[in-house]
Amino acid sequence: MRRLTPREIVSALDKYIISQNDAKRSVAIALRNRWRRQQVPDELREEIAPKNIILIGPTGVGKTEIARRLARLADSPFLKIEASKFTEVGYVGRDVESMVRDLTELAVNMVKTKAQEAVQGKAHRIAEERLLDILLPQKKEAHTLDRAENEEKPLELVRKDTAEPPSTREKMRRMLRDGKLDNRYVDLEVAERPTPVVEIFSSAGLEEMDINLKDMLGGLFPKQTRKRKVKVPEAMEILTQEEAQRLVDMDKVVKQAIQKVEQSGIIFLDEIDKIAGRQGGHGPDVSREGVQRDLLPIVEGCTVTTKYGMVKTDHILFIASGAFHTSKPSDLVPELQGRFPIRVELKSLGKDEFVRILTEPKNALILQYQALLKTEGIDLEFDDEAVCAIAQIATEVNERTENIGARRLHTVMERLLDDILFDAPDVENNKIIIDAAYVHKKLESIKQDEDLSRYIL
Repeated sequence: MRRLTPREIVSALDKYIISQNDAKRSVAIALRNRWRRQQVPDELREEIAPKNIILIGPTGVGKTEIARRLARLADSPFLKIEASKFTEVGYVGRDVESMVRDLTELAVNMVKTKAQEAVQGKAHRIAEERLLDILLPQKKEAHTLDRAENEEKPLELVRKDTAEPPSTREKMRRMLRDGKLDNRYVDLEVAERPTPVVEIFSSAGLEEMDINLKDMLGGLFPKQTRKRKVKVPEAMEILTQEEAQRLVDMDKVVKQAIQKVEQSGIIFLDEIDKIAGRQGGHGPDVSREGVQRDLLPIVEGCTVTTKYGMVKTDHILFIASGAFHTSKPSDLVPELQGRFPIRVELKSLGKDEFVRILTEPKNALILQYQALLKTEGIDLEFDDEAVCAIAQIATEVNERTENIGARRLHTVMERLLDDILFDAPDVENNKIIIDAAYVHKKLESIKQDEDLSRYIL
């Protein structure tokens, strides 16, 4: 885990997320506490529970983005899932334990990818030898010898099996590395992807049935391969991937992945306010409270069976979020409330924040559209008044219709640049400047018609 201080974490989040300093501070402290926990004595380490967080605020203010960027900073397995997808046992929906299985699957893929990258050089060298064997087929003189001689003189056979004199093979190797063989085709045996077995059950809450059945049945049938005629560069890529997979120790990968999940996994439970509610005793309210009861052991800490082994959830960090328009955190069952001790309220975004969102972050919207049009050879520029006008219109539309926060900027920008994006390949002028007059001309009529703006903006 990277040893980032809380101040460094907030500074890194500031590059992508505008405002919401309280939420940034809370997640920064939670992440730093994970590192601190690793430094304490062993007997106390297991006793320190993660301080789970509830982010309270309307949609489009940065709740999901904060959690996602935090996971990237920590290089942690991260899973975002809507709490409303889960239902009480007996109702149609997913089993709550499936989130831990999904997180474990993500972690295994993360660790496996890094392990393959680490052996990429060795895999490339082995793949190169295999490709040279295909390009220079071995002589068949050894087949004329009888089996007895074959067993008596193994060293002589190895010498006879050499494909070509070293000079020829090295000459071919140089041609391969120089790209002189790139247009040549070779026949390659490629393993076919196995057809998923009983996958139909996994979405019906029977994940346990899916854990080992596919692996068991998959081993009953021989691996199918098929011949493909591919160019040399593609063949090299396929062979390198095959060799990288063979070089990776999957037992070690699984062990590291489970440790990663248990010690640094982050689960983001979105829309937790949709399952809040304790007063009702019939209909959907029963299921809502049932989901909370099912979530409770996962958040408190339990052991979940996955196809990679047992995974403990005691130290997974849970970040929940919700708008809480019609409910409040106190509507959650008391036991679940107690497992989310940190509560942060995120502020609604206004014109000033929208101006900053359009221009300041590393992935600012204006930068994205400039990069897209740069591919067509067009330089797109926005003057300051145009940026203010866009922010003002987005704010007004949010106030008059549904407040969807910064997501409103996406709809406004798409509508504003619709003609430019359509005509870009045919435009001769390679520089376009967007000013306030253009913004008002394109958007004012839509903004004034409330019914129209409700559908278009």
